[in-house]
Amino acid sequence: MKAEENTMNNKKIIYLITALVALILISACSAKSNNGLSDPENAIPAESNQGNTAGQNGAAANSPDNTAAQDGNAANSPDNAASNEGAAANSPNNAAADGSAADSDKEILIIIDQTPKPIEGNSFDFVVNKLPEGYSLSQIQWVSEKNQITNTIAEAIEHGQNGEDGFYISGDGQFSGFFYPDTMKGEEGEVSFLFKDDQGQELTWKKKITLN
Repeated sequence: MKAEENTMNNKKIIYLITALVALILISACSAKSNNGLSDPENAIPAESNQGNTAGQNGAAANSPDNTAAQDGNAANSPDNAASNEGAAANSPNNAAADGSAADSDKEILIIIDQTPKPIEGNSFDFVVNKLPEGYSLSQIQWVSEKNQITNTIAEAIEHGQNGEDGFYISGDGQFSGFFYPDTMKGEEGEVSFLFKDDQGQELTWKKKITLN
């Protein structure tokens, strides 16, 4: 009886051990299956996104509108800085064209009137009809082989008041001319007018005449 009981106990133990092993194997397989499989809704898009990222990077590298292409276009653009500088150099209104300022004395128009007048002494009148903006008369000069007479505007105004020989301006600038003695009659020379602006730039107008 004891032998039979021992045999039954041994069989029960074997069954228990077998059942435990089976449970362990099933649990292990289940865990492996869960770990080995991933959610298809998450895994596939993840791979797709990586592919898209790579594709986008590749597209950016090959894009004709990328930074390198834009830099190249900027370098080859007819409107770039070098081109603009070249255009400025060839512009008819550039700094070289401003050399016309040297010829701006042509913008000065002065009328000299040597018509005889019923007054004592000898003189001719002058009128400044045209003058570049910003310039004003600074000095007047007569130069011949025999004489050189230079008067500032202040001196000309003084002569307009006292009637002395030389250049004069009187009547609040309404009358202006040149008084000279009989000894200067027939002299050939040049009368010149010097104009200045606020920056000290000068313009000169000259004309050769013969004193009547």
